[in-house]
Parts: sequence; C-alpha cells; structure tokens
Amino acid sequence: MAGSGTHEASRDDDLAGWLRLAQTPGVGPETGRRLLAAFGLPENIFAASLASLQTVVSQRIAQALRQPPTEAAATLIEQTLAWAAASGNQALTLADADYPPSLLEIPDPPLILYVKGRLELLARPAVAVVGSRNASTQGTLNAEQFSQALSQAGYTIISGLALGIDAAAHRGALLAADGGSTVAVIGTGADLVYPARNRALAHQIAAEGCIVSEYPLGTPAIAANFPRRNRLISGLARAVLVVEAAAQSGSLITARMAAEQGRDVWAIPGSIHAPLSRGCHQLIKQGAKLVESAQDVLEELQHLPLPLPALASEVSAPSGDAGLPACRLLEAMGFDPVTPDLLAARCALDVATLAGMLLTLELQGQVELMPGGSYRRLA
Repeated sequence: MAGSGTHEASRDDDLAGWLRLAQTPGVGPETGRRLLAAFGLPENIFAASLASLQTVVSQRIAQALRQPPTEAAATLIEQTLAWAAASGNQALTLADADYPPSLLEIPDPPLILYVKGRLELLARPAVAVVGSRNASTQGTLNAEQFSQALSQAGYTIISGLALGIDAAAHRGALLAADGGSTVAVIGTGADLVYPARNRALAHQIAAEGCIVSEYPLGTPAIAANFPRRNRLISGLARAVLVVEAAAQSGSLITARMAAEQGRDVWAIPGSIHAPLSRGCHQLIKQGAKLVESAQDVLEELQHLPLPLPALASEVSAPSGDAGLPACRLLEAMGFDPVTPDLLAARCALDVATLAGMLLTLELQGQVELMPGGSYRRLA
C-alpha cells in the first residue's frame, strides 16, 4: 500500500510539473515543445539556469520559469490534480503513453489534454463529422444517419459539441447498435459545458463516449478558442466529412486544417440555391471528395492508410522495452547527427509519422534535437 501511495504521489508530482509549465506566462504549446526538446521533462526545465533557459526562450519567459507558480496557478494546479484523480477523468501530457498517437502527427499538439470518459476511443480509427450550427432539417438527418452508420461500422465519430450538425453527429454515433462511440472536442475547460442547450448530450457523451479539451479547467467560452480547437477535431480523425456549411463557415477552417494535416476531406453536396450548400460545393471545387451516402465514405476509408495507434504505442514504450518500429528507427539513426529527411528515406516513413515518433523519443530522452534541425541518438 505504501508503494502504491508513493507511485501516486510521483504521478501527481509529474503532472504538477506539466501543469506549472503550461501555466507559465508566455509558454504556449510551441514554446513548451521547444523547452521540452532542449531540457527534457518539466522538472529539468525548472531546474535549468537562467542562462541556459535564455538559449531557448526570451529573457522574460526564462525569468518567469525561474519563479514559483503564482497563487492563482498553484490553486489551478491543485484543482486539476483533484479533478484528474476523480473516476473517468485524465490529464494526459505529451510524455504519456496514452496520449493520442494521431495528434503526435500534427504540427502543434497540445502539451496537456484533459479527457473525460472513455480514453481508449482516442486511439481508435475515427472520422470527424462537422457542419453548420444553423443546420437544415435534411442536414441534421444526414449527419445523424451518416454518423450512426459509420459508428456501427466501428469508427469513432469526432465533432465539436456545437449546436446543429455537431450535435446531430454525436447523437447519431450514440444510436449505433452494440455501443456507438463518439468524441467531443470542446473549446472550454473540460469541467464546463457549452452551449448549455447541449448539457444533457454532453453528460451522455461523458458517460458513453469521451470529451476532450486542451484548455485548463474553468476556461469559459472564448470565441478565439473554438477555431483553434478545430485542429484537434481533424487531427484525431483519419478524414473529415463536412455535411453542411455556409460560404464563411467555421467548418471550412476544420477542412483546411485537415488538408494541411494530410487528412482526407469529404463533402455532401446540396441544392445550388441553398446557402448551406455553398461551403460544401466550394470544398468540392477545391478537391474534396463528393459523397452521397455512408457507403461512399466507408469505401473511401478502405483506401486510406491504416491508423497508427499500434505503431505509436510501440514507440511510446518505456526505454529498454521499445517496440520494433522504435528499435528500427533508433538503429537507422546510429549515433551520428542525421537530418529528418535522410531518416525518413532510410526508414520509408512519411514526414508526419516520423515527426511524431521523434517527438515521443525526444521526450523519453532517447534522442535529442541538434542545432540546425538534425537529430542524434543518445546512448
């Protein structure tokens, strides 16, 4: 029992370090990853000298890192540790083996993910279903029917818990026989529900699916946070289906991010006279695949590369127990500096996959990023 208590205390200390890093003024995901690449885990960052820190970040941020947490930050850290200790809640850091492998492929994965519900859904093959908040009756029906069929076929439905198409997609996924699955990526803290009209749906998703946020507990609904969270909606999925979208819809932001992340984009066409079809028609003109049925989507999914949860979990194995892909990558590196392009060629890996693997190995202390962008294997 004493050993178990010590282990729990150690985990809390580790998470507290990550939370402190994320709460440091001036430290966002990009700056945080630079610091982690240079110093390793947060405890090493806070132990580094001011001069060492200033080789990576500005003097202002370096000085902030050398200061103890503010009273507000300390209170939030304690509240978050208590929240994460409750049943069904998790705060995942980039160093956690359970961190969604698909998010390691995107350019800017969050330092911390707050998860409420079925964590295992984040590693399953998924499709994002998005669209207008002011959906038509037909659009709502399409979102529900497509999502139910895809969920029944074994795919997790990712959406944003907004009114309209998002809510319909979640509802449809939960209607699937034998336990449908859905993930809601929200733009507030994981302890809040927005919009309030979706409160009952949010509670059902937390019980039967999963709610994910990158924002600290207590973060209210701020307009700028919702477009930013869209990169996680597309990043968690293998492809994005746009059901209905006006010409200036936020769903087009999700579609653009999906394309930038190397995900497929599909769109359902509609009447040329319907304003909510214009966004979908615009996407189709730009190269999105026109789909008319859930069967069209399932056929497209058969041609996509397999998802990477198994590969990523192997890479995330503790040092000394790495999986075969991680071993091959380390063997291909040798102990001399090597560029990512050369490493990708040696291992026959695409750049996005390689970047996710290198980030994981970096956080484990098995490789280091060298000046100029090369990587070196550590003994």
